[in-house]
Amino acid sequence: MSRIAACFTRLRATGRKALIPYITAGDPNPTVTVPLLHALVKAGADIIELGVPFSDPMADGPVIQQACERALAHHVSLRQVLEMVREFRRQNDTTPVVLMGYLNPVEVMGYAVFAAAAAQAGVDGVLTVDLPPEEGHDLNKQLRDRRIDPIFLLAPTSTAARVKKICDAASGFVYYVSLKGVTGAATLDIEAVADKLKSIRAVTGLPIGVGFGIRDGASAARVAKVADAVIVGSMLVSKIGALAGTPDKIAVETAALLGEMRRAMDEV
Repeated sequence: MSRIAACFTRLRATGRKALIPYITAGDPNPTVTVPLLHALVKAGADIIELGVPFSDPMADGPVIQQACERALAHHVSLRQVLEMVREFRRQNDTTPVVLMGYLNPVEVMGYAVFAAAAAQAGVDGVLTVDLPPEEGHDLNKQLRDRRIDPIFLLAPTSTAARVKKICDAASGFVYYVSLKGVTGAATLDIEAVADKLKSIRAVTGLPIGVGFGIRDGASAARVAKVADAVIVGSMLVSKIGALAGTPDKIAVETAALLGEMRRAMDEV
């Protein structure tokens, strides 16, 4: 059983929902990332979503775009991100790590080389934002051959046929984007999310994580009532950006925000 599957099995047994924080690797500098990962796990993270810095993160709003810029100012590469995962694994062999990013760095490295390096580092899932399932066969095969879950995005505008196609290509969990727009935009309509999740569950048994628009403990708790996982990114990355000049404070203060969300979710 993969780490991701084992995580959701444990959570279901205790009636809890997964909390999945996103941070950009190397933001605001490479020394912050691994200690921050450990702090997030201690604060209640069940799965880590680690962003690979990219120069044109088209699905992301200004907050995560700026995080990528801060990381890229330190020349953080895909290989360095994998090394961060490897370092994290020296102390934590349980918490799943999902890489989230864009296709270009993976293509440059090569699918087979990337998949092998990711598996060796301890990566459990890969979400490639700009790679649709129709074009993802070659990479997905390399990932699956190494027991890494390919994870895909579903949108509010996804048709029933599209939902089925994406879910059939995915493993681990599927990521439902709760809003039309980029990360950090708009506000959450929980009733609309609940309706969409019903239709998704009709075609897949995979856990469903919901991200975009989750800003605090209250919104995390609302999503936890209807989803299998709550994914939070921009709110944490915004805090990291605000503390970029005082990096020694990042782990404590970001973990405190996540801890508030964990407590709110567990009270549901």
